[in-house]
Amino acid sequence: MTLHTDKFAAYLRMLKDRSGQGYERLGKQAGASGSSLHRYCSGKSVPADYRVVHSFGKVCGASPAELRELHQLWALADAGRVDEAEQTGTGEDEDAAPPRRRRAYAATAIAVVGLLAAGLVWLTADASAPATGRYADRMLFSPGCQPPVSMGQHDECVTEVQNLLVAAHGRLSVDGSFGPETLRRVTAFQVLAGLPARGVVDEATKTALYDHRASMATWSAAMVEQRVRAVFTEAPDTAVAIARCASFLDPLWVLPNTNGSRNWGVFQISDARLLELGGSPRQAFDPGWNIDAAHRLWSVRHDFHDWPACSAALTSPPSH
Repeated sequence: MTLHTDKFAAYLRMLKDRSGQGYERLGKQAGASGSSLHRYCSGKSVPADYRVVHSFGKVCGASPAELRELHQLWALADAGRVDEAEQTGTGEDEDAAPPRRRRAYAATAIAVVGLLAAGLVWLTADASAPATGRYADRMLFSPGCQPPVSMGQHDECVTEVQNLLVAAHGRLSVDGSFGPETLRRVTAFQVLAGLPARGVVDEATKTALYDHRASMATWSAAMVEQRVRAVFTEAPDTAVAIARCASFLDPLWVLPNTNGSRNWGVFQISDARLLELGGSPRQAFDPGWNIDAAHRLWSVRHDFHDWPACSAALTSPPSH
C-alpha cells in the first residue's frame, strides 16, 4: 500500500464511519458492491473509475469541500496504483500469456542478451533519469508546488498552470484561482495529451504542460455554429440554440455530473452516450465528430430528447 492509498482509504473510512451506515447499504446507494467498498476503505485496492468514489462521497453526506479533497486523494492514489502496476508488472501476468507470446518474450530476451554481449547495446544512466529532471528549476516542480495543483487552490502555482494552458492555446482567464474554468481546461488538456483525465495537475500533467505535448487550438464559436447548421439541416436554429445552451459553442467544454461522470464537447455528449457511439472523450473534443454524433442521437426520434435541460430552457416562457 502506498502512502497516497493509505490516506485515500483513511478518508473513505472517515466518511463511512460518519455516515453510520454499513458497506452493503452504502454500496446499494453508490452503485458498488459492499465488498468493493470494503476493499477501498481498507486500502486493498483503488477504484479505477472516479464515479464510484464520487457516488460514495455523496451518499456519505460529503460536503463540496470534502468532495474536492476526496477527488484529489483519489487522483494521487490512482496515480500510485498505475505506477506500482507498471513497476511490478502486475498489469499483465507474463506466466499467463499465450505460448506464442511467451516464445516472443524469450526470443526478445535472447536477442537482447546477444546484443549486449556483442557490445551493440549501451545502457546509460540518462535512460533511468526521472522525466522531471529537465524541469527541476521550473515553478511547478518547486517545493511550493509539489502537491498536485487542484480545485479550490489560489496561488502562483495555479497562475503558472493557467499561463501554460494559455500557451497551449487554451481559452481561460489567468487569475491564479483554480475554479471550474481551470478545471475544465486542465481536464481537456489531459485528454488531448493522452493522460488520465483526473482534473488535478499531477507530475505527469506538469511535465506535459512544459513539454507543450498538446495543443488546445480548436474551432471558433462561429465555425461551430456554421457546422451545426450544415449538419442539422432539419432544425438548424434549434440545434444551434441547444449547442449554445450546452457548451457555449465551445468544442473543449467539459461538465461533471452529480454521479461523477462527465459530458464532453459541443453537444455535451455523456460518458454513457460515448460508450454507445463507440467514441472517446478525445473524439468528443473534435467538433466535427461531436456534431455528427449529436445528429445521430437526434435522428433516433427526430427531436432533442438527449438534451432535456436545454430543451426545457428553450420551450419555457421567460420569467418576469
